[in-house]
Amino acid sequence: MKTQHFFQSFTEQLTNWRRQYEALRRKRQLLRTLKSQSSKNRRRGFKRDIFNCIILFLLKITSNSKHQKRKIVLPAMAKSVKNHGGIDTSGLGWIHEQRSFAVLAIAVISLTGVMGHKLYNQPQLKVGTHAPQTIRAPYTDVIEDKKETDAQRQAVSKSSMPVLMIDARITEKINKNLQQILTQGNEIRTTAGSFPFFDTSVLSIYIQHYLRSCTVSEWQALLLTLENTSKQKSEFSLPKQKIKELQDSPNLATPLATLHEAAPNASKSQQSQRESLQVEVFPTQWFHDVESPLGSGDSNRWETPRLQSPQHRNVYSTQNSELSTKKTDFIQALAELEAYRSTTSEQNLSSLILQVSQARQAYVQASVQLLQQEIANSDKSETIYNETILLDLSDDDWAKTQTGIRQSAERILAQGIPSGLPPSILQNAVNLQVQMLVPKNAEPLATKLLLAVLQPNLKQDEEQTKQQALQAAAGVTPVMVEVGQGNVIVTKGKLITAWRFNVLEHYQLIRRENNWLELAKLAGFVTVAIGIFVWVEKRFKCQVRQRDRLLVLLLTLSTPGVLVMGIPYTTWSGVGLLLGSFYGATLGVTVMGLLLVLLAVSMEVSIVALLAGVAGGILGSCIAQRLRSREELALLGIAIAVTQGSVYLIAKILVGTAFGVGWYLVLREAGLFALSGLIWSIVALGLSPYLEKLFDLVTPIRLAELANPNRPLLKRLATETPGTFQHTLFVSTLAEAAAKKLGCNVELVRAGTLYHDIGKMHDPLGFIENQMGGPNKHETEIKDPWKSAELIKKHVNEGLVMARKHLLPTAIQAFIPEHQGTMAIAYFYHQAQQMAQADPSITVNEADFRYDGPIPQSRETAIVMLADSCEAALRSLKDTTPEQALTMLNNILRARWQDNQMVDSGLTREEMTEIAQIFVEVWQQFHHKRIAYPKLKPSNEKLAKG
Repeated sequence: MKTQHFFQSFTEQLTNWRRQYEALRRKRQLLRTLKSQSSKNRRRGFKRDIFNCIILFLLKITSNSKHQKRKIVLPAMAKSVKNHGGIDTSGLGWIHEQRSFAVLAIAVISLTGVMGHKLYNQPQLKVGTHAPQTIRAPYTDVIEDKKETDAQRQAVSKSSMPVLMIDARITEKINKNLQQILTQGNEIRTTAGSFPFFDTSVLSIYIQHYLRSCTVSEWQALLLTLENTSKQKSEFSLPKQKIKELQDSPNLATPLATLHEAAPNASKSQQSQRESLQVEVFPTQWFHDVESPLGSGDSNRWETPRLQSPQHRNVYSTQNSELSTKKTDFIQALAELEAYRSTTSEQNLSSLILQVSQARQAYVQASVQLLQQEIANSDKSETIYNETILLDLSDDDWAKTQTGIRQSAERILAQGIPSGLPPSILQNAVNLQVQMLVPKNAEPLATKLLLAVLQPNLKQDEEQTKQQALQAAAGVTPVMVEVGQGNVIVTKGKLITAWRFNVLEHYQLIRRENNWLELAKLAGFVTVAIGIFVWVEKRFKCQVRQRDRLLVLLLTLSTPGVLVMGIPYTTWSGVGLLLGSFYGATLGVTVMGLLLVLLAVSMEVSIVALLAGVAGGILGSCIAQRLRSREELALLGIAIAVTQGSVYLIAKILVGTAFGVGWYLVLREAGLFALSGLIWSIVALGLSPYLEKLFDLVTPIRLAELANPNRPLLKRLATETPGTFQHTLFVSTLAEAAAKKLGCNVELVRAGTLYHDIGKMHDPLGFIENQMGGPNKHETEIKDPWKSAELIKKHVNEGLVMARKHLLPTAIQAFIPEHQGTMAIAYFYHQAQQMAQADPSITVNEADFRYDGPIPQSRETAIVMLADSCEAALRSLKDTTPEQALTMLNNILRARWQDNQMVDSGLTREEMTEIAQIFVEVWQQFHHKRIAYPKLKPSNEKLAKG
């Protein structure tokens, strides 16, 4: 078989050389004819011929059979030459034979041109090289000093003030701390009780505070004074025993004693503060000789008490000023109590004294709580509530104070506190806010509280700062330098600096030229990459046509093309998805890997960006052909987007740039890469149907759409030729099972089988499966085996016409002629032979009873041929064992093998044996045994009918 192919190929080559020689011989005659024509007609004819060649080259029907290509394409070219007479047949044939090299040249030139765009028009004189000669300015002109301009812009950019923004996280933390401190204050005031605790028209707020906060000795002195005054009024009914109980009440002293025991190791300042709560400014014996302000003596008289001991004299001398104030408070409190007693009953006065005693006890507990808080916070720099001003405020003032503190903090934080702000400025701002919003007596507490919680809440806005710096730099006026005519730009042998290079470039003296050496190196890399692609294509037996290679080239060019336009988010995902969907994972991953290497070598692109893009492309290549619906491809687009963004972010984390100052820029770039992956995937999904039509491609999704029984041709087939349609379904079932077992393209087999007999619709009754038991047209009307054979063969040509009319892919059209191959129409051939035996004048040519072919060119079409050949035999079997059925099928398949129908299909003899076994298994599933139901007796039949 190999020897036969060799001689056939050699003969064809000799014939081709002979045609080329004849074409050269006729060239003189063609030139003489062209000279006689006008110049305009010559140009028009030449353009027309070139256009025809291009159309024939792009629209030719390609297949793996050289015989078929020659049969289809060369006649068309010959017809074109006959009509136009511009280019001879041998020349077009040579172009057709050399189209692979043309595609290779186009690929190398286009890829090198796009990837090496920076190698064109490069300057021969460069910065850092020595001048080959002295160069002078040809004319006077003003030139921008870019270096100095850039230096000034950088200086302005660095001196630009940073743009600050409020840090919401810090602001929230400050508000939370402020609320905690105010809550602590509310808890302490709740312990102290409501204030004022009595009607302010009877006892002023100041006196209520004094009565609540005065020392035990003062309170006892006040009670004794009231007792002495009551002796002068008979209606005073406060029992002495009750007064003594109030004086000796342990509840007033217990909290202080407990506090002493609870904090024995407190600091001196804390101990002195505790002791001040219980110092006896006015011992009980001091008031024995005090006359009542409301008694018989002078109402304004106050005599100094007699000091009973030297210790008392020392106390008096050290606290003389405090005594004066306390005397005034004592007298005023006593006066207001006496005034209340004069206007009400003694029972109400007693109730008031009890209420004051309860307020005093609550006040002492709150004071203890303040001291405990101070002791607990002794390790801190400052305690907020270490003064009793918190307890001195009335409830209304405290409510206003809280509102004012919150408003002050809100205003200050809204304006923002920058880092490094001097404390005095912050304190002045706090004082200004507090004065407007907080009661006067609460200003110290509010100021202290705000200064304790406020902290810088402004951070630098990197993006706005950068934009402001760019705007400031853009506002700098370029530095211009005047260069006079004849001035020396650079002296021979001197180093070309950046400034001299700018001047030379301004005068167009840098001698630009193409870097042919680097372009040649890049072309070599591209050629090697294309060679690897071709090797993978041959190694894995990928059926790729020239138009497919052009499509792969166009898709590949899109990636560097977008990069050349300055867009880093290029078409990786879309290219990978389309390549994987059209040609499978192997070619898709190969293109992605080669493109990654070429871009990394030839273009200045971030390696991280390349890795992120190629990861999405490889994912699309590996999964696209496994999917069977547009919805699944849409989900794949989302997966590609997530992959690109994740790979970019992980790569940045690995190189350490994700933890720097611009971490949010890394996140933004990762998001943009993910978004670009999704967008390019959507673009690929939108282009896919058009590319499938334009380049005659079949994808699993398109095959599934073609196999839909609602397609026009299939609906017609089921309606007009129901027998053929049932035959088609059974053949499809057999072929699908075999294709799945052998690892072939099941979707292609299913769709191709459904359309393989559509040509029978041109004359349905000419085929026995559509006659439904009626008269046989070949026996009643035609009665000529030659005409009958021609009618049978015609269903192939008619099927191709219908397929082209409905724009079926070439891969589907191939099933129509190849499922018959060049087999003989045995029934009518045998009939013709019988007629020839009866009449010796009749000559029987076997070619008249064979299909025109071609024979199956793929495993898929070969499987359909075998299934079509076995279908009628399997239908005819009734009471046959599987062994007998297998023997019969093996005989049929052996006949196809011996008839050389499987030569170009790629099927082996062992696989054909396996196919026969699969067909028998499917036949058993369709013709399984059924239970024999017993016949009904006559009586039962009547009951059943009645």
